[in-house]
Formats: sequence, C-alpha cells, structure tokens
Amino acid sequence: MSAVPPRHPPSTRTAVLLAVLAAVTAALGTAVLVRADAGLTVRQITVDGVPMTEVRAGPPNPDVRRPGVVIAHGFAGSARLMRPIADTVARRGAVALVFDFAGHGANPARLGTGMSPPTLAADLDIAVGHLRSQPDVDPTQIMLVGHSMGAGAVTRYAAGHPEIARTVAISLPEAGELPPGRPTDLLLIVGGAEFPGFRRAADDAARRGATVGRRPAVVVPGVEHISVLFAPRTHEEIARWLPSVDGDAPPRPFARLAGAALLVVAFAVGLVPLAALLLGRRAAVTLAPARLPAVTLSPAHSAGRRTAGGSASALRVPVLFGLAVLASGLAAAVAAILPTNRLPLAVGGYVSGFLLVTGILTVGGQRWLPAATRVPEIADEPVGSRTPIRITGAVLALTAYAILAVVLPIHLGLTSALPVGARWWLLPLVMGACLLFLLGVELVAVGRTWRRLLVVAVTVVVLSTSAVVGLAPGFVLLVVPLFAVLLGWHVLWAAVLRRYASPRWLPAVVGAALLGWPIATTLPLT
Repeated sequence: MSAVPPRHPPSTRTAVLLAVLAAVTAALGTAVLVRADAGLTVRQITVDGVPMTEVRAGPPNPDVRRPGVVIAHGFAGSARLMRPIADTVARRGAVALVFDFAGHGANPARLGTGMSPPTLAADLDIAVGHLRSQPDVDPTQIMLVGHSMGAGAVTRYAAGHPEIARTVAISLPEAGELPPGRPTDLLLIVGGAEFPGFRRAADDAARRGATVGRRPAVVVPGVEHISVLFAPRTHEEIARWLPSVDGDAPPRPFARLAGAALLVVAFAVGLVPLAALLLGRRAAVTLAPARLPAVTLSPAHSAGRRTAGGSASALRVPVLFGLAVLASGLAAAVAAILPTNRLPLAVGGYVSGFLLVTGILTVGGQRWLPAATRVPEIADEPVGSRTPIRITGAVLALTAYAILAVVLPIHLGLTSALPVGARWWLLPLVMGACLLFLLGVELVAVGRTWRRLLVVAVTVVVLSTSAVVGLAPGFVLLVVPLFAVLLGWHVLWAAVLRRYASPRWLPAVVGAALLGWPIATTLPLT
C-alpha cells in the first residue's frame, strides 16, 4: 500500500517565528479587550444570590442623577453577552446593570423547566430594585432592555409595573401574554435574518400596544438571533430610546469580539510551536503496508491488483459517508430517550447523548465494515525519544492549552465560560461524551482532514434536522452555528497535531476540551 505524501513539520526557525507571532497577537488582543473598558467604571456585586455588574461612564456621583438601564440576557446567554449594550448606554450617560438569571453565567441557582417565568421575574425584580436604590440613579427613569428570553421577561415585568419608563425588547419570542396597550413606550427590535417566528412576535406586540402601535418593530437587516446584539443599528436605537442622555459617544459593539478573535488567532498560531516543543519533529506518517505473501506477480496480475485496489478506494468515500449518516441518524433518535436527558443541563443533555451514541456507533461501524471498503489504518511510528512521561506531559499540557484557548476568548469577549455550581461535575460527563465522539471521528478519518470534515458536516446536518423534526430541543437550531465553529476548530487543531504524528487518540482528547467545555459552561442549569 502506498505511503501518504510526506508532511514536514515547520523548521525550528519557523516554529520560533510562529511563537513570536502568537505572543504579539495575544498581546494585541489583550490590549483591545482592556481598551473596551476605557472610561468606564465597573463594579461586580451579588445581591440576594443574583450576580450583577454595574457599568458607568466615570465614578459614581450622587449629586447627578442619571437614567438607569437594566439589561436582561436570553436563554443560554449571560451578563457578559450583554456587556456591549451596557457599555453603549453607559457612555451615553446612563447607569447600566447586567445580571445573570438563575442557571446562567455565574449564577449557580437552577432555572427550572420551561424557562420558569416566576424565577425570571424574581431575578429581574431584584436587579431593578438594586439599580433604583443607587444614589446616582433617577428612580423615575428606569429602562429595561431584554433579549429573547430576557425580552419576554422585561415586557411582562414592564406590563405589570407602569413605573418603568421605557422598555426595549430584542428578538421577542412571543407576545401572547401581553395585555393590550402594555407596556407603553416599548421599542421592538428584530434581526432581518432571524427565524420568522421572531418577526411575527414583534409584529404581534406592535399591534397590541398603544404607544407601540405608532411605531412598528425595527428590523435590523442582515443579522440573526445572536449577531443582532452586536449590530451598530441595534445599539443606536437603544441609545436613542433612553429617557434622557448627556453623551454622544459612538457605540463600539465589536470591541470585545475583536479582542477575543485576536486571542483565538493567537492560540491557533501558538499551537504549532507548542506541538513542536512537546512532540518533537517527526517523520512522515505512512499507511500500514498490507501483509502479503512474498510472491512474484505477472503484469496481468499486477494490473488486476491495481484495479481492485482502485475500486476499493473508490468505494471508501460513499461507505464512509453512509456510516457517518447512519451513526448520527440513529444517535439523533436514541438520544431523545437516553438518561442523559435527565442531566440538569438544558439542551446539553440531549447533545451529550447524541455525541456519545454517534461515537459508539462510528467506532463499531468502522470495525464491521467489509474488508474491501474498510479505511486503512495508519502505522504508528516508533516512539523513539517519546517516553511515557513525555507523552503524559504532552497530553496534560496540550489539554490545558486547549482549555485556555476556548475559555479565555469566550469568557472575555462573548459570554460566561467559567464553571459554577453543578457545572463542575457536569464538565467531565460532557467532555467524556465529546471524547468518545471524536475518537470515532479519528478512527474513521485515519489522519485525513477531509474525512474529519465529512463526519463533522454530517453530524451538524443531522443534529439540525433532529431539531427541525422535533427529536432535539428547538433551541439546538440557535446554537448549531457555534457548535459547527467548535467542530471546525477541532479539525484545524487535529490537523496540526497529526503533522507531528501525535498518538492517534491525542486530537480527540484535546478536541474534547475544545468542544465539551463550552457546552457544559454556557447552557443553562435546570
């Protein structure tokens, strides 16, 4: 059997240059994140168990009363996800307050099932009461801003509390509970690329309102359910809706995202020199030669062997595709009845079961493929200088590096990614399911990047389809883009590690951290 074309790792000089580039990019990303807080005073507190963050332009001044804005995140969001909006309204002269609902972000309490409106209302009431009590906040000028689940919470709250001056609902999920004409002074914002249900809910709320009826929902073109939070148009509309303003600072909704993106690039570039340091330069990886009897073949026999080999090779792609479809399709059905659905992690229980079963079926299916179509194995190279201690150290270091690579950009630039409460014991369970799935991917891929991409693409499509047909929670459709990004991230890292002929299971171990950590730390505790 022929060898894979040689894949030469970078030279020592190139590895050093990449390490320097990674350090410079990380420093630049850190500077961008620090600059995002320039001119703002931030205070983090916990009131009655609810973690909160106050954001002001400058230090508190009790001699000057400002409007207060309470900002509520959506399902699987956090206070950190809403920080760009808080920064915008603070720079326009208001005091902003973001907080974590139960089961989200830094709040270890359980949300309960069905997004528990009473729990949401209780947490929102605590946040409003705290902000109204601040000496530099005008209690008659409180505005509420909410996104998705948070939009439903703030509109219900404002409908029952006429003392709320103004309300902003971004991506309101439904308006059926709102009484006619309530709440007044309601601004509705929806992304132009969101699912049609969000547009219908916004139009329904506009028809029900009194003041609202004179202004239809603002449709922000080209953005979907998450990116609507970072659209400049969204920030400008919210800033103009403030009860009063004394600032005109332009919004900078992408500041934290830009810093986080630079950190992602830095970690990706830094993986190459780190792998060179931990794994060392390796020779080309070759396919294991077939163990055939040492006989002399005639030209006719040789031609026949080549034809048969070509036919088997041609069959591998459709067989591989069929295996991936069958494994993930069965997993989508089985995951709906697995005990993982009892995990106190909304959506995450189903996703964990889906990945677990897909991995088991992929591994088993590869073993049961006909010999003519079975994907050939890669021959491991001699360990050489890689002692068990060195391999163990490399595994621990690369896994820790992967955790930092996923935690820091997400936590500093997007949403909360630090485990609290039950998330600590959920982490190993979710990462274990991801590990089995990725081991199956690696077994089928046999070191080939395009095969990893094939299995990943099939997995994403089947998971999305399972949500459409009702096997998976509907919210899966909203997180599939992030899920696909994380899987693509794993494919990139796996390709780098295999260039250094890492153990076949190492990309799966590292990938389990990249994929499992965000699932366990960002989805709500129930």
